[in-house]
Amino acid sequence: MTEVASKPVASPAKKPKGGELTTNAIGRRNLRNGLLFIAPNFIGFLFLVLGPVLSLFYIAFSKWSAFGMPKFNGLENWTRLLGDDTFKHSFWQTIYYALVHIPLTLVIAFGLAVILNSKLKGKAFFRTIAFFPYITSIVAAAQVWSMLFDPNAGVINQFIRLFTGGEDGWAPGWLSTTEWAMPAVIIVATWREVGYFMILLLAGLQTIPHELYEAAEVDGANGWQRFWKITVPCMRPTLFFVMVTLTIGSFKILDLTLVMTNGGPGDSTYVLAQYVYQQAFQQGNFGYSGAVSLVLFFLCMIVTIIQFVYNNAKEK
Repeated sequence: MTEVASKPVASPAKKPKGGELTTNAIGRRNLRNGLLFIAPNFIGFLFLVLGPVLSLFYIAFSKWSAFGMPKFNGLENWTRLLGDDTFKHSFWQTIYYALVHIPLTLVIAFGLAVILNSKLKGKAFFRTIAFFPYITSIVAAAQVWSMLFDPNAGVINQFIRLFTGGEDGWAPGWLSTTEWAMPAVIIVATWREVGYFMILLLAGLQTIPHELYEAAEVDGANGWQRFWKITVPCMRPTLFFVMVTLTIGSFKILDLTLVMTNGGPGDSTYVLAQYVYQQAFQQGNFGYSGAVSLVLFFLCMIVTIIQFVYNNAKEK
């Protein structure tokens, strides 16, 4: 008789003991807890941000004074934009502000971050001093700077006149002249925001391995070469985030110009966001202000996409 080889019999799977959770159960529990944590923020974003933004795409093609329901009027608002000189002026004033404010703030913030990332005594104190303007009240800061920019009694012009001929020497008119009002606003905005972006850039600098600098120094690279070949490439993700945040903030500037100049003198500091505010809340043209808001939205989106494409091309 042939003997049949006995096969091992598989033992039944053990059931988890009471109180023990399987991997799937743990995953479901973590997912549920995570959703509960983000739910308040998500609900707030859905109803307070995403909802109004989506409704804006309809309001921009309608006539609405905030009373009753918006009435669809096709391309009437957009046709009006093409012949609106105030809109064109505020658009170019916004571009002017952004083109000066963005590189100026980025260069100063990056320079301060590099300095504070070195072995400098009292770094914590200087970080606090640089960041302090960002948390101050924008109204209080604007009022103080308005007094400093006073063309006759302001400290800034008194200091400038020390080098231009004393009391009768030349000094800018600042907030009282159309040529110097926007530069004055840019100076205050840069002073206020540079500390915030310095902290972000400093955090990025501290993630760069120090061994890279040591290896480059052994290979004979000087400080300038180490900065361009190591610091800048390693900082590209942080710089991209800072550039996008700074660009969006620059295009929607409103509070500072509203408090310091109210768009003046004349309309030399009249920016796009203030035009949206005036049309909506002062004149009740919510439909037309929605069209202007969409222009501002697409302007921010186009610049952000360009920065995103450029950043991706550099990383390849």
